[in-house]
Amino acid sequence: MTLTERKQAFIKLGEFISQFVDNTPLQKENIPKNDSFFEGMIHQIKLAEEHNGWFTSDNIQFALKSWSEALTESNLNQWLSNYKFENNNPKTVAIIMAGNIPLVGFHDFLSVLISGHKVLVKQSSKDKQLLPYLAKYLEHTTPDFKGKITFTNEKLQDFDAIIATGSDNTARYFEYYFKTIPHIIRKNRNSVAILSGNETESQLNALGEDIFRYYGLGCRNVSKLFVPKEYNFDQFYKAVYSWHYLVDKQKYANNYDYNKAVYLMSEFKFLDNGFFMLKEDKNYSSPIATCFFETYNSIDELKHKIENESESIQCVVASGFTKNEVAFGKTQQPHLWEYADNIDTVDFLLKI
Repeated sequence: MTLTERKQAFIKLGEFISQFVDNTPLQKENIPKNDSFFEGMIHQIKLAEEHNGWFTSDNIQFALKSWSEALTESNLNQWLSNYKFENNNPKTVAIIMAGNIPLVGFHDFLSVLISGHKVLVKQSSKDKQLLPYLAKYLEHTTPDFKGKITFTNEKLQDFDAIIATGSDNTARYFEYYFKTIPHIIRKNRNSVAILSGNETESQLNALGEDIFRYYGLGCRNVSKLFVPKEYNFDQFYKAVYSWHYLVDKQKYANNYDYNKAVYLMSEFKFLDNGFFMLKEDKNYSSPIATCFFETYNSIDELKHKIENESESIQCVVASGFTKNEVAFGKTQQPHLWEYADNIDTVDFLLKI
């Protein structure tokens, strides 16, 4: 397969996915193999929602919408234009995927196949419905992909490189176990937001998307705020109140109640608006229904801290803080060329 053929395959996939981004799927004309796959995709979305209580229809639709918008010809061309695809010796690349948000491993899956390699996927048990079905769609619309995509529940064997995502503990295991082969090992990371007190209402509203989308379970979700001393959280709480409906979701409510009880029994100081808590804490990984915060004395001091602790941070949401910052409300909509942990996956894949 040529690079152009591989790109065209994923453009078709993006067009197929675009039918499922709303509550009522809209069957479009001129979508290849739609008669065979449209109803089946509706069923897979329902199965994913039933299998994992965190995968609400709203969050699944958001993930599908993000990928349908990413998989366009212009985006793929812009992403891949900086690489030289001269790989005449395709390898088998294993991927160990997380399962915290819908299709969380799709970018690695896409990167391996677009680079001309074969992919061997071991999925999390929490997210096993959507990707295999989309892979089947790829194989039927582009038969040259048949034999190049394998899913397994067994021990990974016969692969040349690996991309693995897990907790800090499992990452240590991965690094030891896969030390003799080319690898990318991803650990726990969280995202932060830098507030000055001068944010607009629309910026704070958008920050709610960064915090609450996917219930805060993704590494690109903001789990910590840096604020000036004596920062008044009233405007922040007012801006994010539109997300209060989450407390009506049983799994979220259970976590909110549990974490609030822990804070009360431990006599921790925290702020609470009835569905979401703010707790002053130096850690980055906050529990569900909580966001940590930390105060800063100066911007220069904060920049130094962020730089020193960059391995714990996935995204920095801010306005005018750093050249690599993410705009408010955009953490869950990365471009194809914005890599997890700032590790260029395609460059890695072209060199193995």
